[in-house]
Amino acid sequence: MKGLVMRSTGAFYELQATEGKIYTGRLRGKFKQDGGLKSSNPIAVGDYVEFEIEDTAQKMVIINQIIPRENYLIRQSTHKKTDAHIIAANIDQALLIATLVMPRTSLGFIDRFLVSAEAFRIPAVVVFNKKDLLGQEGLDFQQELIEMYEKIGYAAYAISAFDVADIKKLNELLEGKKTLVSGHSGVGKSTIVNQIAPNLLLATNDISDSSLKGKHTTTFAEMFEIRPNTYLIDTPGIKELGLMNMESEEINHFFPEMRSLFGQCKYYNCTHQHEPNCAIIRAVESGEIAQSRYESYLSMVLGEDNRR
Repeated sequence: MKGLVMRSTGAFYELQATEGKIYTGRLRGKFKQDGGLKSSNPIAVGDYVEFEIEDTAQKMVIINQIIPRENYLIRQSTHKKTDAHIIAANIDQALLIATLVMPRTSLGFIDRFLVSAEAFRIPAVVVFNKKDLLGQEGLDFQQELIEMYEKIGYAAYAISAFDVADIKKLNELLEGKKTLVSGHSGVGKSTIVNQIAPNLLLATNDISDSSLKGKHTTTFAEMFEIRPNTYLIDTPGIKELGLMNMESEEINHFFPEMRSLFGQCKYYNCTHQHEPNCAIIRAVESGEIAQSRYESYLSMVLGEDNRR
């Protein structure tokens, strides 16, 4: 039998079979991971799997095999830095919720998320939440960021989770797709999901007064079918986003504004850091490439701890 992984708790998985029934599954003892990927979670939400019934009465099943993935989004495992953690698989788009206040999402974090999505050819959307908490200066800066990301090909929006028109816009964006929703804790992810699909009643928490950071509410990744053929994947808040399976010399391939300048540098193996007649550096100096994007690129290439 075949099914779709809707929820992962680490040891057990909730599966939706092709005919719509829900089962609880566990892995067979020996399990080969996809493509030899060294991962802390061999099966992720969004995976399609083959399984067999173990206990009909309890709807318990044994998962035998993962059906090859179309894509997946990974980050560095928080438990073992040499392992990856698969955030979700087989997704149509990744939606990053960011905020400029309470808490503030760093531009470095946004860019790491976009690079991770770009590496696996997953369309990404940046949604700036809590626009209602910003003054005019904050709104102007937010608009500058939206225009910067739109210029390089990403959809970007400013919303309030409590604005009916904004939620309608997001609903239209989700229609007919499997969408991963991610971001730091406290950015309003669960509140937005509850506004999109009120019947889910996801838990929400306030921002910590002492740190102005969010408190975790989502414990495990979970996928919901909010409408026929429209799925939403809610993920635990990500504190940091370490890049995985990516060599420093290939990172520039995942910056769209840099790709268009390939071949224009003096040296074919230019690192775009200090070389003379570097097309990327010239583009930064002229304003064609945003300074913040270039700084994000350098932090990734140099391996600096700029993941937050």
